[in-house]
Amino acid sequence: MQIICYADLTWPEVAELPRHLPLLIPLGLGEYDLPAVAAQLGAETLVMLPAVPYGCARMDDDPLGRLAVRPGLLRRVLLGISRELRAQGFRRIVFLNGHGDQKLRGDGLELLAAACQPQPTPPWPADLPQRTVVISTGHTEQHGYHLPLHTDTTIVEALAAGLSEAAGDEVLCLPAWPYGVSTHTRQFPGTLTLGGRAFEDFFLAIVDRLAALGAEMIYFSNGHGGNHSFLVNVVKLAGERHPTCFIAAEWLHTTGPALARYRATAIGGMGHGGELETSYMLHLRPDLVHMARAASEVDFVSTPGYYMDWVEGGRLIANPPWSDDTVSGIYGDGRMGTAEKGRLWLAAAVQERLEAVREVREQHTRRQARRAARQRRLG
Repeated sequence: MQIICYADLTWPEVAELPRHLPLLIPLGLGEYDLPAVAAQLGAETLVMLPAVPYGCARMDDDPLGRLAVRPGLLRRVLLGISRELRAQGFRRIVFLNGHGDQKLRGDGLELLAAACQPQPTPPWPADLPQRTVVISTGHTEQHGYHLPLHTDTTIVEALAAGLSEAAGDEVLCLPAWPYGVSTHTRQFPGTLTLGGRAFEDFFLAIVDRLAALGAEMIYFSNGHGGNHSFLVNVVKLAGERHPTCFIAAEWLHTTGPALARYRATAIGGMGHGGELETSYMLHLRPDLVHMARAASEVDFVSTPGYYMDWVEGGRLIANPPWSDDTVSGIYGDGRMGTAEKGRLWLAAAVQERLEAVREVREQHTRRQARRAARQRRLG
């Protein structure tokens, strides 16, 4: 039996995968009996995609089961993943259901009941209201000829691990979410997207669940630029629903002074799969980086009001086809990446995240005090 990890591949490697191979997406975190799955499917080769880490109903006592969303919403999420894979020509997409949830059937989803040993997760801390819940949003998308599809998810996972190590008693970091929104890179094989509305509705429901569990501070740690505008909507809608909570997001990680301090490329060399993300991956997963294939693509159609670097700059907001500007799928110069810069940028980005969660706490604490003082004056 051969297991291919879809997210370890580059987009040209995904383009070469035989389209008859079954693609497996686990529902929830855990270890599946893959030989038994292969036997059920009559397949010698399985392609594994990232697990859907939460939002699924669970039959065990895993705390993440408390973040289950209603079946109709989860179906929308799963259909979004399935739709994109079918658009790439894959003919069999199977969701591994090891947790007994029967409410997801229908809508053309293929669910396979399979034995699963759930991945142990820590219990919810008793002091949840005093912690900032960190939701790391990554993605599974193309990153040029040289980087794997899970680049964004790997980076935000590393940031969450660093944040937990630096301030474990201040935060609760959820597992990184690996499926985001791509409205601009779907011309390249490998890229997935949930759809903006499904993404928004899903994370709004997750915030609702967290608030019901007692969370008062929630921070979205984002690793994929395409998620940003939809996270803004989540934060704004969630703020209306939960006015006694403080819920925030940032554009992207690594946006402070260290971004300029360590870079070798000029403006335009950072956008996507360029110097920054290549450096991160050389530090975190050098085994999956193909530097011999790294390209330089810095010919973005730039004007003073709209240009690309690590984040889009200028006063205009637009969404042109990426194929206007890139052949390999990247923006920037991946050849300039080094593992040492990745190490330095990771340390700086963890510190940025630590500052952000502490600012979330300060905002929440001061607003609580102001509300209490106002109530005392009125009461």
